[in-house]
Formats: sequence, C-alpha cells, structure tokens
Amino acid sequence: MMKNVLGVLGGMGPMASALFYKMITEKTAAEKDQDHINLVLLSDASTPDRTAAILSDDFAKWQAAWDSLHEDCRTLESLGCKAICCTCNTAHYYLHQFDDLGIPVISMIRETAKKMGAEHPGEKVAILATDGTIKTGLYQKELEKEGVVPYTCTPENQANVMHLIYDCIKAGLPADKTALAAVDAEVKAAGCKAALLACTELSVIKADEHLDDFYVDPMEVMAERAIEFMGKQVK
Repeated sequence: MMKNVLGVLGGMGPMASALFYKMITEKTAAEKDQDHINLVLLSDASTPDRTAAILSDDFAKWQAAWDSLHEDCRTLESLGCKAICCTCNTAHYYLHQFDDLGIPVISMIRETAKKMGAEHPGEKVAILATDGTIKTGLYQKELEKEGVVPYTCTPENQANVMHLIYDCIKAGLPADKTALAAVDAEVKAAGCKAALLACTELSVIKADEHLDDFYVDPMEVMAERAIEFMGKQVK
C-alpha cells in the first residue's frame, strides 16, 4: 500500500476534480515523478446534489447526502490517507460536521478565509457560490471571523451565478459571458476588493476564461495547503 497519501473526494463535478489534480501537480515543486504527492482520488459522481439536499425540507435528502459523503471520507481514511481535500464547496457544510474522522479535512473555506483576512482586513469580499452554500453561511461566518466583510449578490445575479454553475459548466457547456459580465459589474460596483469563486464549477470558468487575480479560487488555496501539509514545497 502507498504511504504518505492525500485523499481527494471528488466527482462533484468531475471537471472540478480533474482541475484540482492538475493544480496539485502544477503547483508542486518537483523535478521527477517521485517528487510529487501520492494521492487517491475518489470520484463519487453519484453523490446526491448538496445544494438540493440543503435547501430541501425533506430530511431524507439531507441524510442521503450526509451518508454518502461520510462513507466516502471513511473509505479514504481506511485507505491510509493522511488528510482529505474535497473538491466541492457546498459539501463542506457536511464535512465540517464530521467529528468522528481520524484524519483532518483541509477545508478550502477556512483556509481561504484566512488568506482573505491577511490580504483584505476590514474590506469587502464577494462570495460567488451555489444557493446552498450561500444559505448555510459557511463563507460568511469564516470571513467574519477573519475580519473580512462578506458580500453576496442580488437575487438577479445570484440566479446568474447558478446559471453559470448548473446550465453551463455542469452541463458541459462554456460559460455564458453575458451572465459572467453582469456578476462582475455588480461585485465591483459594490466596492468588493476580491471575489471568491466559491463553487468548483466556477474554478473551471476561471481557468477557461483566464480571469484575473480579482477572482480568488478557493480550490487553488486548498491545493497549496495540501502540498504543504504533505511535506512538499509549493512552486
């Protein structure tokens, strides 16, 4: 069995998982194969939709998402992984509650909030995320802890964010540039100093559309923290 292994819980969606593996590889200071991180990618595309489960009044849906994510985390633990990274922002609502795991979860939400606290203390930062992530207040709470003012979009542009996530990237289509421009205009007019791409489908859009550093990708932050946790150097 491999030793010193990172567990990656993915499949939510598959393109985001592939992008995270690419990030880990590109960001690791390495001169040969053996300098890279050992990892196990569990791509569980059958995981119930996290946003639908959180927003639903049906406890069975909520429990189904919990059970699926918890089982996957335990599987990664049983395979000897030292830590878990999950390539779904909304899933962190559940992962933050798993207190029976024997290995840590490297939370992209908490790590990104720390980064924003260091770079934008007292300033406004936008959260671009699913309705489920926004409703849980996951990012709002962590940003406030770090002294950052969270900003969420108006209903019209929150609908545009959901359109970009579900109708574009999850459907295997390119980003709707009109919707993206509308969101961009709102958050900048609101005085935000940065915008968090707090859904891994939006991470795909950043890569595809070559968005600038105003847009902070929590998955990139998690990749760097994972590399450091596993005892490697970030390039």
